[in-house]
Amino acid sequence: MADLQDDLHPAAEVGRVDEPFPQEGMVVGPEEYRPVSDPDDDPLDRARAVLAAHPVADGYSGLPWALRGLPWYDLDLGESAVDADVPRLRRGQVGAVFWALHLPEGHDGDRALTTTLEQLDLAQAVVAGHDEGLRPARTAGELVDARNCGRVAVLFGPAGAAALGDSLSVLRALHALGLRVLTLTGTSWAGPAGLTRFGEEVVREMNRIGMVADLSHASTPTIRRALTVSKAPVLFSRSAARDLRPHPANLPDDLLTAVGEAKGLCLVPLTAEQAGPTVRDVADHLDHVRTLAGPDCVGLSGTYDTGSAHPQELRDPSCYPRLIAELLRRGWGEADVGLLTWGNVQRVLRAAAFTAHTAQQRRPPSTATVTALDG
Repeated sequence: MADLQDDLHPAAEVGRVDEPFPQEGMVVGPEEYRPVSDPDDDPLDRARAVLAAHPVADGYSGLPWALRGLPWYDLDLGESAVDADVPRLRRGQVGAVFWALHLPEGHDGDRALTTTLEQLDLAQAVVAGHDEGLRPARTAGELVDARNCGRVAVLFGPAGAAALGDSLSVLRALHALGLRVLTLTGTSWAGPAGLTRFGEEVVREMNRIGMVADLSHASTPTIRRALTVSKAPVLFSRSAARDLRPHPANLPDDLLTAVGEAKGLCLVPLTAEQAGPTVRDVADHLDHVRTLAGPDCVGLSGTYDTGSAHPQELRDPSCYPRLIAELLRRGWGEADVGLLTWGNVQRVLRAAAFTAHTAQQRRPPSTATVTALDG
């Protein structure tokens, strides 16, 4: 049956990591690491030097939703009504940011899709209207291009899976419009019981087109199954360590270990609710995640402009150097800081692109439906 494409194209064959890169997907390896700061410098000065070479790729911003209610704003000049305008992003040495397309609770079906499209349209218009400071990006290479041009790269996503309306055609359409991350929660096929057969097909189709799966706020069964099914790295856009601070979106130690084994990426949010009220609390979570998942699997999620309270020393993106200074004081090497701020997001985006390239050679667009697979 055409709907059961996975039986004809086994998922285990998609994006195998032991295959050579195809010529079109060749990735240039990183240059040999060289220190960029003097160990005798003040930690804040060292932090700024490290961030100059390895800027922050911020994994979650609620700015599109925050801008909906403003009659006028100027992000280039500076905007006091939001947390993250261009001047503050530059002071914090942010090189890239993911703009979330937030779905209020209760939005589903056509309403969820409409809300997502409206926010995507707004986000694209905002970037186009602030092109001296912002630049849209869809790939790891475009992040680097934006940085080299002195712009902050903006990636669109995560969006809520409810926007799909159980349609893989809508998934592909949203990807074509620029969406790059989708949160797998709040649907019949990605709920408390885990991924259904159709949910697994959604993950495989996301792999095929290069859409990254976000598992923050997903149920534990959904997380475990997605880690198994996905042949590209997954990420957690807003998840800290539950062992340090109990919160439903934070991850217990066994899942953090599983994320490391799957080479996923846990982006620790800079919020008081999930990480704690001080910069030291946030650093504790980063230490914990790095220890369990590994230095390749931890990143940063500012979670600014979401209405969340932030640690006192991290009130807006301009404060990122304070967090990096705290990590340097704790003995983090510059190489590990570079992975935390920039390198790990690059890895996930490059791996998603490579997996998509190889999957598209073996698997046509899926025509599966939730009715055919889940009854």
